[in-house]
Amino acid sequence: MENRYLLSLDGGGVRELATVIFLAKLEKELGKPLHEQFDFFMGTSAGAITALALSVVKMSGADLVEFWSEKNLDRILEASLWDSQLGLMQTNPKYEGDGKKQVFTEYFGNLKLGDARGEVAVMSYDIEERKPLLLTSYNDSNISIVDAGIATSAAPIYFPTAKVGNRYLIDGGIVANNPVLHGYAEIKKLYPESNIKTLSVGTGLNKRALRGKASQKWGLFGWLMHDLFGLMLESSLDHEIAEEIIGKDYVRVNSPLGKINRRLDNNNKRNLENIRKMGESWWEEFGASALNLMK
Repeated sequence: MENRYLLSLDGGGVRELATVIFLAKLEKELGKPLHEQFDFFMGTSAGAITALALSVVKMSGADLVEFWSEKNLDRILEASLWDSQLGLMQTNPKYEGDGKKQVFTEYFGNLKLGDARGEVAVMSYDIEERKPLLLTSYNDSNISIVDAGIATSAAPIYFPTAKVGNRYLIDGGIVANNPVLHGYAEIKKLYPESNIKTLSVGTGLNKRALRGKASQKWGLFGWLMHDLFGLMLESSLDHEIAEEIIGKDYVRVNSPLGKINRRLDNNNKRNLENIRKMGESWWEEFGASALNLMK
């Protein structure tokens, strides 16, 4: 039975830097471009941006690390001064999105989903239809990857809702921050007779305990202050189901956050350095398993 390879990438904001550190090391050890190694790329939010950069732009691992550099993160996370001072009382999205669009346009140009090498799918959510939406290279070939990237990463509160054609889309992380099961289902539709080998890379797990008794009195602000979005993005169940379904042909790369700030947009130097270290530690822990999967 022929092997086909799926790469699935979680959402996680600035923590995507750890993912690309790991992927760059994987590519170096394989001695082969990642866009040639994998047959299907699946991603949500920041992970979807990396999936698009690999499959459509055909970026190298080193290119990915440069793309997710401190300089580009500063441009993507260019906040409105007025709303940044308001904090939880902000009335508009924290980021206007102009910087993100500029970075995407600079690196992605006029490429479309249909230009992908292999196949790619990114997770988004249609707020008018109230259902998850996959934007794919095989069903949505004429959509630009700039538009697809903006839509899959349009996290509520952080970025404005994206308009793609006649649809209004937001970050797919609200339904599948870990999109591995969706990716597996899609690649099996395309290659039903193939054996699917799956590499799934997370963006760290927040394991800080919340105060159960105190939470009984939390309202909206209380839950927002205590990582409501982190709870919504919890992906361990998807991992456990994937482990049961895929079995030995599945490798999951992830770990607790440790010293890393849980906020998806914390791009200060110390936090980014800790994120880099997490990516390097992943290689030490999971690198051999990932390489073995590629055989």
